[in-house]
Amino acid sequence: MKRLLIVAACLLSLQIVKARSLPLIDSPLKVIHGSFTAKAPRDTNFAIPLNSYSVSIFKLRLDSIQNEIPLDYNEFVQNYIDIYTRHKEEMSHVLGLSKYYFPIYEKIFRETGIPDEIKYLSIIESKLDPNAVSRVGATGPWQFMATTAKMYGLNMDSYVDDRRDPIRASYAAAAYLKDAYQEFGDWLLAIASYNCGKSNVEHAIEKAGAMDFWSIRQYLPVETRNYVPAYIAMSYVMNYAARHNIAADNWSFSAHADTVLVDKFVSLSNVAKALNVDINDLALLNPAYKRQIINGTTAAPRRMIIPHADQRNFTALYNAINNIDAPVVMQPQAIPAATVVNLVNIPVSTKTTGTKTPDYYIVKPGETLENIAADYGLDVREIKAWNHLQTGKAVAGTRLKLNPFAKVSKG
Repeated sequence: MKRLLIVAACLLSLQIVKARSLPLIDSPLKVIHGSFTAKAPRDTNFAIPLNSYSVSIFKLRLDSIQNEIPLDYNEFVQNYIDIYTRHKEEMSHVLGLSKYYFPIYEKIFRETGIPDEIKYLSIIESKLDPNAVSRVGATGPWQFMATTAKMYGLNMDSYVDDRRDPIRASYAAAAYLKDAYQEFGDWLLAIASYNCGKSNVEHAIEKAGAMDFWSIRQYLPVETRNYVPAYIAMSYVMNYAARHNIAADNWSFSAHADTVLVDKFVSLSNVAKALNVDINDLALLNPAYKRQIINGTTAAPRRMIIPHADQRNFTALYNAINNIDAPVVMQPQAIPAATVVNLVNIPVSTKTTGTKTPDYYIVKPGETLENIAADYGLDVREIKAWNHLQTGKAVAGTRLKLNPFAKVSKG
């Protein structure tokens, strides 16, 4: 009897170790057509013992939320449900973020004909973190590699990385998934291809002689075998979080924000001061701008997201964008019912009633870049970038460019 108890204890310990060896999928998990940033849980081919009640309740719940994408239930899905529901703190954080990001995704997916429930895939990718970067360079909430990002119209330069923009990146993800669905005719296969690339799915289909995920699963990379069950499990947890005592954290902003179209270079720090908000919070709403500078032009205005503005703040915001001190009365435009965020398109005319910023400026003795930037409502980083300066020193007699679009002239 004593020997049997020892054996039973060993088996129980082994089962606990196995369960703990399957951590929550870290963000970001996948890179399209690339490597993976975190080691995925090993493929589990053993059956997880489940009583008939738990099997029926989880299956019934998945069936009840299933829409266009099949939400199959099996031991692999259950394994991830168990993992996610154990990590209540992380899931609470994701639930809080979803209040802001999901309305953006939902609007874009309606426009592009993508199933609404695809939004849960971004959690597997990045935990809804627009600044997530993998060890191999996959970036943003949808974890695009640079090559694939360019294929789907995302721009990356010294000022902007559109992969971090939740709006632009979501359009790109929708385009990729729509292409994959049109090729495979199955949403789970499209999701699998988002993880490992279309070619890997094609090869698995050839080997299996079948066109559904569960039939070709064994021929896919290990990470992808786990990726689809993880997605199904996340769909379950996001819909039934309350049943597992998981409540959403409070997001620092409401789900409503304002969008301003900017047709010039504007520093986020100046806008933050005008609106009396934390620059880090404003940067989080505008993660695509690598230098925290909105690089808008007349030909290509750039989007700036701000916390929902009080009417009395519009004047300060207008002045910060246009570098003027005169009060301006602003009236918000009507908001289209289908718009995710409130559109407050504040005029950003380059004409000012105050001191006009010159194209060039000659540094006077005793002046600093900070003084010059403050005088003309610019950011020191802007002046340094436009003049290719490595330090913050302003040498007397130096001719500084204060307008990035100024024509080259002598003198």
